[in-house]
Formats: sequence, structure tokens, C-alpha cells
Amino acid sequence: MANRLHNETSPYLLQHADNPVDWYPWDEEAFAAARAADKPILLSIGYSACHWCHVMAHESFEDPKIAAYINKHFIPVKVDREERPDVDDIYMQATLAFNRGQGGWPMTVFLTPDGHPFHAGTYYPPEPRYGMPGFRQVLEAVVDVFTNKRAEVEHTGRSLIAELSRELSSVAPAGSDLLTTDLLDDAADTFIRRADPVHGGLTREKPKFPNPVNLEFLLRFHHATGSEPALQVVLFTLRKMAEGGLYDQLGGGFHRYSVDERWLVPHFEKMLYDNALLARVYLHAYQISGDPFYREIVEDTLDYVLREMTSPAGGFYSAQDADSEGEEGKFYVWTLQEIREALDGVVENLDALLVYWGVTEAGNFEGRNILHVADMLERVAVRHGVPVEQMREDVSAARTVLFTLRKRRVPPLRDEKILAAWNGMMLAALAEAARVLDRDDYRQAALRNASFLLGEMSAPDGRLWRSHKDGVSKINAYLEDYAHVIDGLLELYMTTFEPRWFAAAQRLADHVLEHFRAEDGGFYDTSDDHEALVMRPRSVQDNVVPSGSAMIAYDLLRLTGWTAETRYEDAALGVYRALGAVLGEYPLAFGQMLIGLDFWLRRPVEVALVGDPAQPEIMAMLKVVREPYRPRAVVALAPGNAGPDAVPALLRTRTLRDGSPAAYVCENFVCAAPVTSAAELAAALNHRPRVRDALLD
Repeated sequence: MANRLHNETSPYLLQHADNPVDWYPWDEEAFAAARAADKPILLSIGYSACHWCHVMAHESFEDPKIAAYINKHFIPVKVDREERPDVDDIYMQATLAFNRGQGGWPMTVFLTPDGHPFHAGTYYPPEPRYGMPGFRQVLEAVVDVFTNKRAEVEHTGRSLIAELSRELSSVAPAGSDLLTTDLLDDAADTFIRRADPVHGGLTREKPKFPNPVNLEFLLRFHHATGSEPALQVVLFTLRKMAEGGLYDQLGGGFHRYSVDERWLVPHFEKMLYDNALLARVYLHAYQISGDPFYREIVEDTLDYVLREMTSPAGGFYSAQDADSEGEEGKFYVWTLQEIREALDGVVENLDALLVYWGVTEAGNFEGRNILHVADMLERVAVRHGVPVEQMREDVSAARTVLFTLRKRRVPPLRDEKILAAWNGMMLAALAEAARVLDRDDYRQAALRNASFLLGEMSAPDGRLWRSHKDGVSKINAYLEDYAHVIDGLLELYMTTFEPRWFAAAQRLADHVLEHFRAEDGGFYDTSDDHEALVMRPRSVQDNVVPSGSAMIAYDLLRLTGWTAETRYEDAALGVYRALGAVLGEYPLAFGQMLIGLDFWLRRPVEVALVGDPAQPEIMAMLKVVREPYRPRAVVALAPGNAGPDAVPALLRTRTLRDGSPAAYVCENFVCAAPVTSAAELAAALNHRPRVRDALLD
């Protein structure tokens, strides 16, 4: 036997290619070997930016004695959870069931030769510590039970999968009296009550995750109702996150989460999806508040992605590691002496700057300093007798110098795997930011990315691939891949008004309807021709990213606004019917579902513009549509009179008004008389539409 990971493209799997463990990738060969040898499978799931995955690898999988025991008694299988979210989801559910709701990565699961889980955990130390058994002890116990209690093992695995499968189909349909705006009101109230009034965030506990989807829901709730508490929770949270160590004060971009309650000490990995989702929330906060602080965070975050996370072909890389040179956060932290030496003679008021960034001799992270905004710039300036403008100049100069010095350090590993879903999220962020902020570089990056997704990451039959690296695209795309790419293409259409992007989004949506539908009207995470697993996964709750079911429902509702095709609306509403009343019981887990429900209940507004985008009148109308936060608007544009075959259908038969540009504002394809000025369009859009009584009316 030999380690079989050398031919993989996943950076995470390649990190383990030289382990003395005889790893298999997830494939039929591994299961055939397990059946032939009648051995249990040791399934280890992780990802390249996972700190504790690296720790367990160094402690156990690189240990010759532990590796020898694994090779003798198990068929070991390594999985990159980012490549295989289906495998990860199934066995994470099993891990949670075995461990009373506790899960995480690395995930360590023991399977029968046919794939049924009978024991699971997460990180295990090589020897007993932290109140946990040693990994060797766990391995020996598993071998004992598999050998001597085989019938019990088989029963446990099959019973658990049967129970998990039943849970997927046991949700009671929700009545129309439940899925109303009252549910949205209650969800918003829950978020507001749980929010941390001191440090920001939608929980007062630690660790703290940014939770951009739920923040986005609160912004939409504020837009619809005028709720000032909802808005203030979001603005305060976004400011505190961006002032903390969670945010890279020198290079821009957000780390994964904070281990404390005040956003100071992060797990230092940077994930593409976090930065895509957060960039959009900050963009919307800027649109609502007009505060340039939020715009600065948007631009610094997206500039970071373009600078450090973009492939030459236009795809976006997945992640940057937390560790460098074997130490977590080493790339990002500073000693007081390092900063003094770097900035001596560069800034006029170094002591004030040190106070502003919270830099001390003792440090705040293992003797070093995570830069963060420890106090308001204006207050620090006044206390140190420094003009505020001079203080701003000092901060800017210091950032430039320290960022330049930091580039000389050994950087964290970059996971250069390109994932369709995460690229769809960043495509959406760049496309929307391009039109709101008038940044052509964002527009060009979005165009290149869309071309990459529809080229390199699409099969000849038009379906998407999940993963791409080193010129190789592979793995059938999942529901979340289609959903997020569709969302990105729709945002790109509203930025460019090129019909090809809308047509591509509609084509992908039709593929989802054909291959992912569930019998009860919802959607599975995998297509009907996907590899057969012990169960067909179906995730409806948001995780670190919005659920595929929630995103596709939202996409389909938006497509209905552009096309008036009720098949899209019916399929979207089927997701909510299948979900049942749990949406109201556990709102924190269903932020994207709440966004879709808000979109439908508050009624989207359809805007059809007719005229050359270079004409002053159309430019003024586009400004009206784009500058304010309009989360329920679907917008189309035709450069001149649109015929009966125009794409999207919202444009069909729309004509100039007496030869002049015109705007049609519609609801359910029923349009008011066209208007010909930006002022008239603003008046029409600022009128709050009627609200539906319930989702199923």
C-alpha cells in the first residue's frame, strides 16, 4: 500500500500526501479495499486553513507508530470538506449525533466498509490530555468494538443513517398563517434582543462569528419597516468588527472568527466566502448610512481579494492559512520594538499611534500585538495634542510602511483551489460594488470571473463543476454552487445589462429545477445523477455560508420578477412549504430563508429602463436605482425599443416614450405609466408597495 493523495489537486489533501498514513481519497477504490479486507474506514475530514487540522496532522498522522497502527487496522480516507460538502454534511450530522451537538474540524469518523458511521469525534491529541482520550486509545477501542461487537456496530451505523434520513423528510408543512410578516418581525426582534450592546455581534458569547447573512436580514428589515434598532445593531456590529483584530488593519479583509467576545483575537485564516459576504453587508451599510467608513472597508476588502486571492485566469482562490512558519498568526502580529523601529522618523506622533492601535510591550497575543483600533482616532488625537487630520495621515503612512515590511515575511499558505459557490459569492460582491461605487476595476474583475465560471468551470453540456485547480475542473457541482453562481450572474447582469449573463443564470436555474428537485417540492444538495452515498444530503440551515436551498429559492423568486414565469415562483415557495414552522422557531439558523421570505412578502419591484445607458437621462435614472439601498428591486435595461423576444422578458414590448428614455415601474409585471425623469422614477420607487398577507396566499 502507499499514500494515494499525490495525484489529487486539493491543497489540503496534498498536505497529507507525504504522511506515513496510507491515505486514500474518497473514491470507490477505498470502499472496495475496506470490503475486501473487512476493515473499518477511518474518515478524516478537514480543510487547508484549519489550524487544528494541522495540529492533528503533525501530532498523529506524521507519527510513524500511529500511522503503522492505522495502516494495519483501517482503510484511511482523507476528505477536503470544501471539495466535498456532501460527504462533510452527512458525517458532520453523524458527529453531532454521537457527541451531543458538538462538532468541528478536523472531523474523525469511523465507518463500516459500506460507509455507515458508528463512532465519531473531532480533534484527538496523540496522548490523553485536555480531558480527551489519546488518539491511539480511540483507535484501539474502535478496533475492539468493530472486531468483537460487529452486529452492534452495523446496527448503530444503519440506525443512525435511517434516523438522519427520516429527519430530512419529517418537517410538517407550515400553514399560511405562520409564514407572514409577523414571522419576520419576531425574527428581527430575536436578533435585536440577542445582540451585544457593548462589543457588537448577534450574540454576547464567545467565540464570535460575523454572521453576515443575519446582519443582511436586519438591513432589509430596517429598509422595509424603518426599524432604527435593527439598523443600529448592524452599524454598530460592523464598526466594532472592522475596528477589531478580526479585520486585517494593514492589508484589508476579514479573518474567520474571533475567539473572544470583542473581536480582538481571531483565528487568523481568511476565507473567500467571509470576505465576499461581508463586503456586501458593508456596502449596503454605506448605501443606507452614507458613512464613508463602511465604503472604506468594502474597498479595502475587495482590493485585498483582487491583490492576493485572484488567479491569472480570473478565478478566486479559496483561503489563506492561519499559520505561517508553524505558528498561528505569526504573519500578522508585531512586537512593540518592531513597530518602533519600523516607524521611527515615519510618523510624527508615534506614541499616539501606539495607543490608537493598542500596541504595548506585553502585547495582546502570546507576547505580540494584534493591531486593532483600541480607541477613537479623534479622542486619541485630542488627548495627545495632535491635529485630527495629522493623526489620520500618521495612520495612513504607518499602514503603508508596516504593510510593505509585512510582505517580506513568510506568508501563510494560500489554498489555490477555486470553488464555484465561493466564486459566485465574490462575483456578486464585485458586480454590485462596481455599480454602487462606480469602480470599473471591480466590473472588469467580475466580467473575467463570470467568463471563467462559464468557461473553465463548465462542462460541455453546460453543467457546472465544483472545483478547479491547476487547469483541472472536477466534481459535479452542488446545489450551493448553482445557487451562488446564479446570484452572481444576476448581479452582473444588473451591472452590465448584457443579456448573456441573464440567459446563463436562467439556463443554470432550469438545470437545477430538472436535476435537484425533491419529491416534496424542496431541493437536494446533490443532483439526481450524483454519486450514491449512504443518504442524499439536504441542508436547509445556513452554516458558514447560506444554505443552497435558501439561495436557490431566493434566486428563483428574483427570476420570477424578470420573467413572470410562475414555475420559478412555485418552486421557490415549495422550499418554504417543505421547511415547515421551524423557520420561526430557530430564526438564527435561517437568515437566508428570512431574506427570501422578506423579498416575497414585501413584494419585489420590477424596473424596466429603455434608452441608451450613455444618455444623461438614463444615467440619472440608473443613479436613482443604484445609489440607494433597494434590496427588492430587479432591474433590466434595453438600449432602445425592445421587441417581443427581448431578454429578460420584463423588457418585452417596452418602448421609448415619444422618442425619449423611459422607465417602467411594475409589480407582478403590472406596470404603472412610464416615467421619463429621474425625479419621477425616484418618487415611484420610494413608494412602499403593498405587503402580501402570507406566503401561501
